[in-house]
Parts: sequence; C-alpha cells; structure tokens
Amino acid sequence: MRDVIHRLLEVLTGRLASLTPGAPRTPRHGLGERIRTAVTMLAVGGVLASVMAAVAESDSAAYARLLEAHVRPGTVSGIRLHLVDYTAVKADPTYTRALADFAEAKPDRLEGEPARLAFWVNAYNLLAIKAVIDRYPVKSIKDGGSLLQSIWKKKVGTVAGREYALDEIEHGILRKTPEPRVHFAIVCASLSCPDLRREPYQGQHLQAQLADAAASFLANPTKGLEAGPDGKTARVSSIFKWFAGDFAAQGGVARFIRRSADRATAARLTGLTDDGLAYLDYDWTLNDARRAEPR
Repeated sequence: MRDVIHRLLEVLTGRLASLTPGAPRTPRHGLGERIRTAVTMLAVGGVLASVMAAVAESDSAAYARLLEAHVRPGTVSGIRLHLVDYTAVKADPTYTRALADFAEAKPDRLEGEPARLAFWVNAYNLLAIKAVIDRYPVKSIKDGGSLLQSIWKKKVGTVAGREYALDEIEHGILRKTPEPRVHFAIVCASLSCPDLRREPYQGQHLQAQLADAAASFLANPTKGLEAGPDGKTARVSSIFKWFAGDFAAQGGVARFIRRSADRATAARLTGLTDDGLAYLDYDWTLNDARRAEPR
C-alpha cells in the first residue's frame, strides 16, 4: 500500500511540475488555457494533500489493528482499566509491522502540530509495549531496567530512524508542548496508568481524543479520582503530584480537574482546590490481560 502511494505521489508531482512556469507548453496562451492550468494545479494540489494524509494514516494502520485486536477492558486488583494481551501481541505479525512503520516514519513531514503530537503519543505507547515484550513475562515494565539504568532511560526502540528511550519522548518531546492532557494519553504499561485507547491518536481527532482520555481517567475512582464527600477534597492519581507544574498554565491541578472532568464528576467537586488534594497509591504492576479477574 505504501509503495503504491509513493508511486502515485511521483506521478502527481510530475504532472504538477509540467504545469509550473518554465515547463514546456502548447502554443495556446489564452486566458481560458491559463484558467484551466490554474484549476488543474489546484486540483492536483488537493489530491497531493489527500495522498499525504493517507501516507500519515498508513504509518499507524498496523498499530491500529494491534490495539483493536489485543486491548480490552478488565479489572485487576480492584482497578478498572484497559488490559493488553501481551502474549497475543508478541505472536502477532502486525506487531512487527507496526514497529517497522514507526521506525521508517517521517513525522517532520506531517502537517500541523496536532498530527505530530498524535504521532509521538502513539510512538511512546508502542515502545512501552515493546519494553514489556522484550522481557516478557515480567511483573512490571520496570523489570526491564537495572540499578544503573531505569527502563525509562533505556533505548527501547526505533522511531523515525533513531533509537529512543521512553523518557526522551515523554520529557524531550511531549512535555515540551503546552498540552498537559498528554499525561492521560501516554501509557506506561501499568495498572494505575491512564487507559490505552483501542485506537491510535490522530491529528484530526486529537482534541476530542485528549478530552475523552482526561475525562475517562477522572471518572475512574479506582485510579484517576476519588471525590471526597464535601466537594472540597479528592484523592487523585499521583500523576498530578509528579507533574503538578505542567498544569500551572491551566490554573493549577484542581481547576484543571474541574474543567476536564465529565459533568457528573465535576458536580461533586465544586469547591475543590489544590489544598484539598490527596494522592492515590500508584500500582506499577503490569496491565496484562492474563491477570484479569473473572467478571
């Protein structure tokens, strides 16, 4: 599919070049011919934009199939979450294809910051899966590290032709954007992490996906937010403690929570302030589907 797309790009690019100033032309130089040429150039440009969008989508097509096939809801240790069937992922040829897609990808060619942000969120989540599978079976993603080098700083996979550690993507790319909701999109393969979506993040849907990720996490009292009885207190994920500074531009953690939670959750938090926050324990054990409790 990708080879076909690239060939189509070559053909269209050649056609566009033939219409540009300086290219050989027929003897006709009337207004009608110039209008037809301009319209054709606009049409070809539109097709090129559509094709480039298709190329970007193809970079996550295998990853999309992987998520749909091997991520499902469940409960472990009383925590509700999306679980990953790592055994099935490891055996699925789509996993190898997804890794290859991200290794060969050209994120700098993506159009717009939302598309690039979505790409790097997906890259982080796929490499977190790889960090587990490289040592699977394990009790925690942290088991892939050592006393000298944590799993977060270890080079775990190739993205866009370069080896990356998870920390490099999270802190060097994602946290440099003014979008704190990325904390609810990236998933570190643990029970208390935000849920791994069953679809990739996409630039054209990114705002809606991030809003849903944040609201869903805050609506989960087993790991996201447990509202107090007085509307002024809550126990929240330790993510808000570790990265409190990232929410400063939103008016602080409590204000971010009130604005990002769904209506039912927000209604129970009308008086919540940062001083009323306490933090839930963070369970770093693996979000493995094999651990799912019977329904």
